[in-house]
Amino acid sequence: MTMSSSATHGRSARDSPIDTDGPRVPLYSPEFAADPHRVYREMRDRYGSLVPVDLAPGIPATLVIGYYTAVRIFNDPDHFPADPRAWQQNIPADCPVLPMMQWRPNALRNAGADHARYRKTNTAGLDQVDQYGLHATVAALAVPLINSFCTEGSADLVRQYAFPLAFGVLNALLGSPAEIAARAAKGMAAVFEGADAEQGNQMLIGALLELTQLKRAEPGDDVTTRMLQHPAGLSDTEMVHQLGTLYGAGIEPQQNLIINTLLLILTEERFGGSVLGGSLSTRDALDEVLFDDPPMANFCISFPRQPILIDGVWLPAHQPVVISIAGCNNDPEIKADQYAGNRSHLAWGAGPHVCPASSMAYLIAQEAIDQLLDALPELRLAVPPDELTWRPGPFHRALTALPVTFPESPPLPEIQAVNSEPGSGQFSSRSAPVAGSER
Repeated sequence: MTMSSSATHGRSARDSPIDTDGPRVPLYSPEFAADPHRVYREMRDRYGSLVPVDLAPGIPATLVIGYYTAVRIFNDPDHFPADPRAWQQNIPADCPVLPMMQWRPNALRNAGADHARYRKTNTAGLDQVDQYGLHATVAALAVPLINSFCTEGSADLVRQYAFPLAFGVLNALLGSPAEIAARAAKGMAAVFEGADAEQGNQMLIGALLELTQLKRAEPGDDVTTRMLQHPAGLSDTEMVHQLGTLYGAGIEPQQNLIINTLLLILTEERFGGSVLGGSLSTRDALDEVLFDDPPMANFCISFPRQPILIDGVWLPAHQPVVISIAGCNNDPEIKADQYAGNRSHLAWGAGPHVCPASSMAYLIAQEAIDQLLDALPELRLAVPPDELTWRPGPFHRALTALPVTFPESPPLPEIQAVNSEPGSGQFSSRSAPVAGSER
């Protein structure tokens, strides 16, 4: 079974990325993290749309950096299923990327009927989230975070704002008590970083099992309870892995989206002045980041069941095929100079695995940024942009810190939350203004 295509850059159809001369491109290296766009350009010049890479030492994969090639793969789950079980049989247990890629009973790592069952459960939990109430939740969490540093004149927006905000919003949506959520977040962070990943994986599973059992005993008006009450009747183990997917998507990528957009606003004169002056919107800044520096730069992994021909190259069976969202979005075949209103990027994926919570992610990031800029309109980067450092890793696009300065400012009036007992996830939409809603 093949996908028809012409040869790329002179390679014959007998070629395969894993057999190309020379070393694979290591996506885990600090050098790649420091300047991935240069590496994507070099990849494209040498290999075309399909690139031989290593996700970790000795873990080969094919990276897709051609936009139209990626769209075809996204929409062909029969040839490119998301189930990794055949691949992981020969992967060492201590492989740093295994916890991110291994099979789990969730929508992300399954195909066919199993994928459909899990996805319906997830969307049922997410679709009933009140969007206006979510505005209020973000505002109620943002204000005390801003107040914790606004009188100091400086802050690290990763540690002091974006991470705790994304963490708090997700906990409110899932109805997770703080202690359980803290363990889940710590475990998920270890999985993303690939350091002590298996230990982090076990910590994550343990915390989410506790949350599942709590919500079975004490249901609430939250995403977790709605998923548990879905007719699919997920077991505790299945629920743990649905929640793990939500923690994976709701903290790290959300934090990175907020931070990468703030970096754009703070470093681009055309954007910073326009956003603060009102001629461009925060949403436009978000769209540019989702094109150029999406929070998950390389992800959307599939595992062909058998060798398959695409773009004139045979891809081996059971070896990961990873979509480079950043590389595809910057493909010269589709690259545009104007981003305002252009939402053709692949940051949310495409096909049957497209992100079911993209509208919420947009809303959370926009509200978080608008709250901060409204409170501290003279926010400035504290160091030259070239002194910022990016965390190594094959999947994410994430700054280690975003230090800023601003004139010392008095605290904002606190937004009172109601029904905010631990785990309720409910905030009053009446008491929380939606700042910057026209942006």
